[in-house]
Amino acid sequence: MVQENLTIGKVWFVTGASKGFGLALVKLLLLNGNKVAATSRNAADIEKQIPDHSENLLPLTVDITNGESVDKAINQAVSTFGRLDVIVNNAGYFILGSVEALTPQEFRQSMEVNVFGTFNVIRAAMPFLRIQQSGHIINISSIAGYKGNGNAASYNAAKFAVIGLSEALAEEVKPFGVKVTVVAPGLFRTSFLDKGTFMVAQNRIEGYNSEVLETAMRQINGNQPGDPDKLVAALVKLAEEKNPPVHLLMGPDAYQILTDARKAETAEIESWKHITLATNLDK
Repeated sequence: MVQENLTIGKVWFVTGASKGFGLALVKLLLLNGNKVAATSRNAADIEKQIPDHSENLLPLTVDITNGESVDKAINQAVSTFGRLDVIVNNAGYFILGSVEALTPQEFRQSMEVNVFGTFNVIRAAMPFLRIQQSGHIINISSIAGYKGNGNAASYNAAKFAVIGLSEALAEEVKPFGVKVTVVAPGLFRTSFLDKGTFMVAQNRIEGYNSEVLETAMRQINGNQPGDPDKLVAALVKLAEEKNPPVHLLMGPDAYQILTDARKAETAEIESWKHITLATNLDK
């Protein structure tokens, strides 16, 4: 269930708002009196989910991979509500398959949606946030942006990129009073693993065992441990923080995965330090 009595009165711009985290977030924001420009590939999908929406909701049909479409949406949001306070780059999707099996088109589309979509929104919103000297950009990455997994390379690459983009952006926009947080969820019980956001590469190459991961992902669908309503409530509270983190993990599984990965990474770095430190020019 969505929670009440959180933040009130901000203007939010949320992508991927017709389902999953995006839809849960929009519902919570409206419940608490915020104004929301909510995007989807078809605004009607948002209106179907929130049929009795008030004037505080602006559903927008947007192709986030198209800069002109994003620019138009951002401008419409500012024209309607007068400003922007919080940007949530939530839209994304997953395509499973080994690097060898993926076509260039499949890999590129993953980057277009997960990375360039985020880039397009940030680039369109920043002029307004910079002039305001305020705002908070929240980019939804994944624990897959910290730890690579076989047969998930396109998603890993995209989500690693979102984290790097967010880190750099946080440094760039700090002088303008704009905050940046990249959120890395673990497994949450949303529709993310449903058809349309969870895809499988057309090609299959024997030996990579991509079907093992595919089966595991389909079996966990509907049984994920994370509560999406708790996650979006945390995002709303995050937007009220004076000094929010640049990095925020969501879920005990995400915490454990990253902790284990960092330990293994540190051990590997130390074991090969003798080569690392032996590459300067001799004096």
